[in-house]
Amino acid sequence: MNGAGNDFVLLDNRPRALRLAPPHVARLCHRQRGVGADGVILLIPCRSGRADWAWEFYNSDGSAAEMCGNGARCFARYIQRLTGVQRAITFETGAGVITAVYHGELVSVSLTPPQGLRLDEALALSAGLVSVHSLNTGVPHAVLFVPDADQAQVQPLGREVRHHPHFGPQGTNVNFVQVLGPGTIRVRTYERGVEGETLACGTGVTAAALVAARQQRWRSPLRVRVQGGDELEVSFEESGGQFHNVHLTGPAEFVFDGRITL
Repeated sequence: MNGAGNDFVLLDNRPRALRLAPPHVARLCHRQRGVGADGVILLIPCRSGRADWAWEFYNSDGSAAEMCGNGARCFARYIQRLTGVQRAITFETGAGVITAVYHGELVSVSLTPPQGLRLDEALALSAGLVSVHSLNTGVPHAVLFVPDADQAQVQPLGREVRHHPHFGPQGTNVNFVQVLGPGTIRVRTYERGVEGETLACGTGVTAAALVAARQQRWRSPLRVRVQGGDELEVSFEESGGQFHNVHLTGPAEFVFDGRITL
């Protein structure tokens, strides 16, 4: 499946018979020797009783991740295909319980309350001091505003920020943001765990939109264009200097079904 170009292998592991080690995940995600994906998502029963379902989410390098906005939309449609459910559903992630609502082929997912907003921090990089903003939208994100996203040095600069001691020890995802107009931005993302640019990053889109809303004093919702060409929508409420009821809406598409021998 893919959500705005962010692609995933989804597996039904409700019987809990499948055990994936990091090399298995890396093999599945390898674009020449496997299926090819930005991540792997396993559907499992929710044993905590807090939600309808639960997931196990892995980055393409085999590392576990707490949350993924585009993956959450794909996961919700995958559950819909398997179970036929039409109502809103909930599922437990490493970042908390997510609610998903279906709008045809579009899915809207609630995100856990953003935490740790920091604005206008000067970061010493090889190119000099750069103003960086940061916010955790389920996973940590750095946000850098650029005049032209096409010219952004996503790979080298993204890698440097991702591993910067300021975001240690686990590092951060890095988003390069261009303001296109009132309430509209474009985002390119260097993803931790993929270790490169992806065509979209849902939690990164959300972090970028919320930082832009605060910086530009924009009201909800915001429109966000991603590298894959799709447009996502981020809606939110704001009170007491905090963001609440944050939702990410966009496509979640099935690409193919198949079998692979690991």
